[in-house]
Amino acid sequence: MATIKGVSSFSAEQEAQALRKAMKGFGTDEDAIIEILTKLNVSQRQQVLITYKSTIGRDLIDDLKSELSGNFERVIIGLMTPTTMYDVHELRRAIKGAGTDEGCLIEILASRTNEEIRRINENYKLQYGRTLEEDIISDTSSMFRRVLVSLATGNRDERTYVDDALAQQDAQCLYEAGEKRWGTDEVQFMAILCTRNRCHLLRVFDAYQGIANKDITDSIKSEMSGDLEDALLAVVKCMRNKPAYFAERLYKSMKGLGTDDSTLIRVMVSRSEIDMLDIRREFLSMYGKSLHSFIKGDCSGDYRKVLLRLCGGED
Repeated sequence: MATIKGVSSFSAEQEAQALRKAMKGFGTDEDAIIEILTKLNVSQRQQVLITYKSTIGRDLIDDLKSELSGNFERVIIGLMTPTTMYDVHELRRAIKGAGTDEGCLIEILASRTNEEIRRINENYKLQYGRTLEEDIISDTSSMFRRVLVSLATGNRDERTYVDDALAQQDAQCLYEAGEKRWGTDEVQFMAILCTRNRCHLLRVFDAYQGIANKDITDSIKSEMSGDLEDALLAVVKCMRNKPAYFAERLYKSMKGLGTDDSTLIRVMVSRSEIDMLDIRREFLSMYGKSLHSFIKGDCSGDYRKVLLRLCGGED
């Protein structure tokens, strides 16, 4: 369930004029900008973007960028970006920025549906003139690279069919590829975790527990390390409970010293119209504190205000 649903009837022209008014002249009315953009959904914001240009003759994104700054600006520009393009920009930033943001690559590629991945690939190529896969290959290495390349094909089986015998066989394969041998056959893990359908994998995980007498995540932690471990754990977590996966991403972005703003912003922006209510529920049950209270304690100013609007409320 989403926290941002849009409004049933709205005038793109009125909202465009209100945004212009909030930015015109001396000073900026940030509260008005937050109010307008968080009551609309992503497709309504796109209508406002076009209307702003046709009625005012200026570019809304350029105006927002010149008036706003810092993390607050990043959230607002994120909200103004169509869903697929937002993922595309984030993936590109993760690859082309200073150093690679592996966490971002893993998060997007492990959690999006085949259809979403297909659209990401299409738009990535249009935007940058090279494929996402080429960029992944040039920026990552070894088995981690292979897992990302596999996820980026968007070719997971999305049926709900479960073949019990195959599930048992897959569980045995995973056991023999890891716990049972010296060294780890990582290709087996990838082949099963990155291609099988969700219902099938849930059955595999149950069967695995019976064979290995430990949870698949514990085996991944003891058999793998680094980015490869993170990637396969993300796949398992997304299969089991996607909102819980995002709740953990949010928690880790804020706990301890300093904030991982990139992750915090990306999850809040990208999930607000999909499953933010579910994420909030999981967050509360996993950490005993509400997401709202965490954001409140960790962020400040307009940045905090807009994130709390995306969060939607106190639990």
